[in-house]
Amino acid sequence: MRRRSSLFAAVLAAALCVLPAAPVSAEPAGAITWAPCEEEPTTECGTLAVPIDWSRPDGPTIDMAVARRKATDPSARVGTLVINPGGPGGSGVEAVYGAPDFFTEELRKRFDIVGFDPRGVGRSHPVICSASVYNRMPHAVMKSHADFLRWTVYAKILRADCRARTGPLYDHVDSRNVARDMDALRAALGEEKLNYYGISYGTLIGQMYAELFPSRIRAMALDSNMDHSLGVKAFLDTEAAGVEDAFDQFVGWCDQEPSCALYGKDVRAVWERILAKARAGTLYWPGAEDRPVTELQVLYNGVLGTEGPAWQLLSEVMRMLDGGEPPSWIPPLPGRQPVSGPVAELPTAVLCQDYNLTVRSYREYASLLRSSKRLAPDMRYNPMPIEDLPVCLNHPTTNPQHRLNYTGEATILLASSLHDPSTPYAWTANVARQLGSKARLLTYEGWGHRIYGKEECSTVPIDNYLISLTLPPEGYRCEVGGRVEMKSSKQQRELWPTDGLPF
Repeated sequence: MRRRSSLFAAVLAAALCVLPAAPVSAEPAGAITWAPCEEEPTTECGTLAVPIDWSRPDGPTIDMAVARRKATDPSARVGTLVINPGGPGGSGVEAVYGAPDFFTEELRKRFDIVGFDPRGVGRSHPVICSASVYNRMPHAVMKSHADFLRWTVYAKILRADCRARTGPLYDHVDSRNVARDMDALRAALGEEKLNYYGISYGTLIGQMYAELFPSRIRAMALDSNMDHSLGVKAFLDTEAAGVEDAFDQFVGWCDQEPSCALYGKDVRAVWERILAKARAGTLYWPGAEDRPVTELQVLYNGVLGTEGPAWQLLSEVMRMLDGGEPPSWIPPLPGRQPVSGPVAELPTAVLCQDYNLTVRSYREYASLLRSSKRLAPDMRYNPMPIEDLPVCLNHPTTNPQHRLNYTGEATILLASSLHDPSTPYAWTANVARQLGSKARLLTYEGWGHRIYGKEECSTVPIDNYLISLTLPPEGYRCEVGGRVEMKSSKQQRELWPTDGLPF
C-alpha cells in the first residue's frame, strides 16, 4: 500500500514526462528528449507531455517526469522495462536511480529500465495543498459523532484547497489516467508492446493498463497486488487480518530467537503496555518530544517493521518505547506529520479517486473499526488505510472498485508473500481468481511486502518471465531460503538490513 513518511520504507521512484494521445490509444505522438539527470548523472531524464484530461487529447497537457537506465549489454537487449514502485506517491524516477541495487545484473543487461512519476506525484505536477490548511488536519482516528462531523467539514475544505492549488489535473489523477499515460510512454519509447514490473500500488496501474490496452502487453509482473474489487469493509477487514498475521509472525520469531531484543518476554504484553501509554498521552519518541506519540503511530511500527521485514529493529524500537535501551539507529517517527513551508503534497487524492471509501455515519465508521479489531486483536487495524479514509470522505471517485476485465492473450505474473502486512496475500490470490487462466501465481512462503530480491526462488522466476516469457509452473511456491540457478548473485539492499530470519 501507500508509504508516506514512514519508518522503514525504502523509497523507489522515477520521474516521467507527458505525451498527447487518443482517449484509448496512444500511438506515436510525443517524444522524450533525454539528458543526464541532475541528481543521478548515470541515469537519463526527460519529460513527456500528456493530456490533463484524456477525453480531450488535444487539450492542455502536463509534463510527466521520466528516467531511464539503458541496458548494460546492448547485444543482449530484449527491450524496455517500465517500472513503478507504488505508493500512491512513490517516484518511478528515483526507482530508476536505485535500479542497480534492486534488479539483478541479468535483468539490467537485457532491458532499458524506465520509470516515471505518475501524474499528481513527485516531479509530475504533484497534488499540492496549502500547508496552513493541511496542518489543521484532525487526528485520523475518529472516536465520536463530533469527530465524524469535524472530519466531514474538514475533508471538504481540504479538497477545495487542494483542487485550487493543483489546478485542473486534480480531478484526473486516478490509475486509469495513469495507465493511459503509461501507454503514451510506451509509444514514445518506440515499443510495440509493454514490459512492466509494478510493486504495491503500482500493480493497480498495471491492472488498469491490462483492462484498457489488453493487446499491448508483452510481459507484466505485478508484485504484492492491490485488489480493486473490494468495498470499504472488505478493504479494511483484509488489511487488518493481513497486518495481524504479519505481527503474529514477528511474535513467533521473537519467542524463539535469542537475538530479539524482547527475547524471554511476553511480546504481546509489551505491545499492550506501549499502546496504553500512547492512549494515555505519556509516550514520546526520541527527538520529537514536543508532542506525544499516538496509538496510530505506534501501530505504524507494527506495519513498517514487518514490511521488510525488519524484526530485529522492530524489537529494539518496542524495547525503547517500553522504557528500555534505544536502538543504535532510531527510525523517524512514522505516520502523517505537519509540514513546514507553504505547501504540502497529498498523493492520497489518487487513492480517493480509485477507491470509493464512503462512510455515511460515525455509527458505520465505529462498526468498521470493531470489525477490524475482531480480526486484529493486537494491531487493532492497519493504520495506513485508516489514516487515509477520512481524507477521502465524500470524495468523488472517478475509477471506482470493480472486478478486473482483461481480454488479452499475455499471461500476467502475480507475486506475493504469504505474510505481507500491507497488500495481504488474499488480495493477490483474489486478483488471480479474477484473471483466471490469464494469471500465473508465484507464492513466496515468507514475509514482507514485495518479493523480488527476497530469495533466489522469488527473484529468478520473475527475471525469466520478463526476459524470455518463461512462466513458473502452476502452483509454484518459493520456500524461505529456496534456491534456483542464479545468473547473478547480486541481492537487493534493504533500508533496514534484512535479518537472518531463522523463524
